[in-house]
Amino acid sequence: MKHLFTGIFLSTTLLATPLVGKEKASFEDNLAYKKRYPAHQNTPGKAFSRPFINLAKSCTPAVVFIRAEGSKERGYDPNEMFNEDFFRHFFGGPRRPSGPQVSQGSGFIVSKNGYIMTNLHVVRGAKKITVHLQDDSNRQVSATYVGGDPRTDIAVIKIDDSHGNNFPYLELGNSDDLEVGEWVVAIGNPFSLEASVSAGIISAKGRQGLQITDYEDFIQTDAAINPGNSGGPLIDLDKKVVGMNTAIVSQSGGYMGIGFAIPSNILINIKNQLVENGVVTRGFLGVSLQPVDPDLAEAFGSDSTQGALIVDVVKGSPAEKAGLKQGDIVVKMNGSPIKGPGQLRNDVILLPPGTKVELTITRKGKKMNIPATLGEFGANTLVSSTTASRHLGFSVDNLTNENIQLFRFSQEDKGVVIVSVESGTPADAKGIKVGSLIMAVNHQKVTSVTEFNDALKNVKSGQPILLLIRQGDMIKFYTLKAQ
Repeated sequence: MKHLFTGIFLSTTLLATPLVGKEKASFEDNLAYKKRYPAHQNTPGKAFSRPFINLAKSCTPAVVFIRAEGSKERGYDPNEMFNEDFFRHFFGGPRRPSGPQVSQGSGFIVSKNGYIMTNLHVVRGAKKITVHLQDDSNRQVSATYVGGDPRTDIAVIKIDDSHGNNFPYLELGNSDDLEVGEWVVAIGNPFSLEASVSAGIISAKGRQGLQITDYEDFIQTDAAINPGNSGGPLIDLDKKVVGMNTAIVSQSGGYMGIGFAIPSNILINIKNQLVENGVVTRGFLGVSLQPVDPDLAEAFGSDSTQGALIVDVVKGSPAEKAGLKQGDIVVKMNGSPIKGPGQLRNDVILLPPGTKVELTITRKGKKMNIPATLGEFGANTLVSSTTASRHLGFSVDNLTNENIQLFRFSQEDKGVVIVSVESGTPADAKGIKVGSLIMAVNHQKVTSVTEFNDALKNVKSGQPILLLIRQGDMIKFYTLKAQ
């Protein structure tokens, strides 16, 4: 590296010298040249660095530092994913113990009216969310939870309307266009060091099987990312967000050159659903899959190990209705090659229910095209969207399949379930328990976390709130004063 920098400095000296040539330019011409092209801005080093410098100046104001304060009692979280020892160094910190919870991480503004994307594990169950802006105002502002998706670890929060609606924001790019070896920049708040910028390249695409989230299609990068970077953007040199930094592989808890980011195309899908509906729905095909190895390819009459082998078809599923069978190998969907089971699964879940797709399969050595219409994954329930009420001192979640099973509800029940209660609050004093079903708030029926938050949106401190709650077989009204 010494020789490299020495070469740059030598080149700097040569290029910074005015071109007097044989014409013997006048002193005035020489001075004008120096003013127009200062030496420190015209070196090879500066020329190489300029895209990174411009990117940092342009994009940093839209990256935020997030502080999320949770309940004193964490309660039961049926979707806790970040508990693998190998991946325990996630950027919001290690698995949180009982007691007062404070999580810190990064995020980035994606609209001028203040919508922010971050990792769900940064803000999950937060009672209070504070966002530190890194634009010219350098303000600390409050934000509200919009929704989250635990299967991808993506969440959306929004700066409260009282703080304005003209914020700097970043555009989401097309992660499918990324190439291995392409330069990228990570911006975030590692170890609470705000507005830190690091650069690297795309090391790999389509990383799966890491047991970080349920649905994985990670971008791998060697851009330096550390605890606190979680939820921050990975940006290409066109200043577009191509990923959200989410996890690292580390034996020390710090940077070791292997970081993972959620691709922007997944971010776009989840963001749009959370902003529009507050929940996430997914396409459903209804097959169990496994990879194709050379022996299986030969046994099933395929000339390639590419594709996803169907090992089971769910009864009554869209796959069964379409005529897919055990032993079929899916090699394409809508004309795009399928490399393996993970890709087919991810492609399906990113499509909305009701989407018509064409699957190219190999069956007993013969290729055929089969049309199918996707169903809805978990159609009977909502996706988890845990949130803590800043007014009432407890956290609620949607009636997911997991919550229905855990708290022994039925598929016909409607409402939101209390998953934790903060000790010492009026709710705790009145005997409201974890597992209780909130059916209405101030005479307004609630069937999702989004509706629950909307019902409390304009509540002021000290104002009475009427809750209709079912505990066991008993339905009862409770009145609590907002904190």
